[in-house]
Amino acid sequence: MMEADVLLGLQWGDEGKGKAVDVLAPSYHWIARFQGGPNAGHTLWMDGQKIVLHTIPSGIFREDCMNLIGNGVVIHPPSLLQEIKALRQHGLHLEGKLMISAKTHLILPGHRLLDQAFESAKGDHKIGSTLRGIGPAYTDKYARHGLRYCDLAGPQGNALLETAHEEHLRQLKALDFELPKDLPEQVQAWMDAVYELLRDFAPADGSWLLNQALDQGQRVLAEGAQGSLLDVEFGAYPFVTSSHTTSASACTGLGIAPNRLGTVYGLFKAYCTRVGSGPFPTELHDQTGEALRRAGHEFGATTGRPRRCGWLDLPALAYAIRLSGVSQLIITKADVLSGFEEIKIATHYQGLDNHQSPYPNDSIECIPEYKTFQGWNLEASQSYGSRQQLPTQLQTYLSYLEDQLNLPIRWISLGPERNQILECK
Repeated sequence: MMEADVLLGLQWGDEGKGKAVDVLAPSYHWIARFQGGPNAGHTLWMDGQKIVLHTIPSGIFREDCMNLIGNGVVIHPPSLLQEIKALRQHGLHLEGKLMISAKTHLILPGHRLLDQAFESAKGDHKIGSTLRGIGPAYTDKYARHGLRYCDLAGPQGNALLETAHEEHLRQLKALDFELPKDLPEQVQAWMDAVYELLRDFAPADGSWLLNQALDQGQRVLAEGAQGSLLDVEFGAYPFVTSSHTTSASACTGLGIAPNRLGTVYGLFKAYCTRVGSGPFPTELHDQTGEALRRAGHEFGATTGRPRRCGWLDLPALAYAIRLSGVSQLIITKADVLSGFEEIKIATHYQGLDNHQSPYPNDSIECIPEYKTFQGWNLEASQSYGSRQQLPTQLQTYLSYLEDQLNLPIRWISLGPERNQILECK
């Protein structure tokens, strides 16, 4: 029986999932996003040009690959339409190649306003929301009065939208939130966008499409967004995203049974970054942290916010691997650490039994202990054809990680371009 593989981030997002999916895509017939919304930014570099995808799966650039936005995703029609039009300018025709699940929930204009109102009300206790309306959209979904993509295709679409909009206005009034003067224009633009999408992309039965593909022997890759440590259930609550980011979410977000999941690829940077508030035990507040930010161009693909930077956190990585049953690892941005004299890995936390105490535990102060490695230098002009050709110091770093995590590193990313990645046979 053919199984669907899963690729997800093992940190706080921004691990390089877009490039990894693009590299893996030639081996798959379908790439399917299973959670998150346009707060995700999957970055690809092609011929020196930066392309950021926010909702569309990262397999869209592969000619023979079908792409599905699954029911676990929340979409903002104007943003999605803008993304589609940008891809068309690159010569891509998405009709017949991009499918949108009928059960995908919609981010309404009121959701974005509520996101702003809720975050503002938190004052100094903000969680760092991207203010894209994702949280309120998921809230409405689980409160059972959200709107799905298929709902707007039905005869009651306008009435359902009006009811939802009036409820949002009532909530905003209760929060004493000042409405933007152009709100009617925003609502009209939203409606225009959703009906343009419906014209070109009919609501699809995503679960049926993927299960039929698997039955026919086709390969499916489920693409996650954000990162495992932002999972609403297992992250450092409340500094989390609004969806489940572990491999289990691929089942509910796509309509695939658990026994149809295969290889789980876990993606992580050679160091750690985080955007927004929340615990970050290995964060560097010194010149080294700033050097990491500059070397890695660590600014949010969606928001442009500078990312917090720190050393690799082994307990956190092991925790994320356990949550999702990861079977193969992909390490990215090993090139960013090139030139650093010393490189550190947090191996454990002071006073904690890391086999018993799951990470993160925000009720306990996590003070990391580090193991120091000699830095390496990668030659920008050199094309590395095998792992054995890499600098000895980098090979030592990689072998240590494999030994500690008891998993093989399958891919090593050595630069931003799609061809700057090394497969370990």
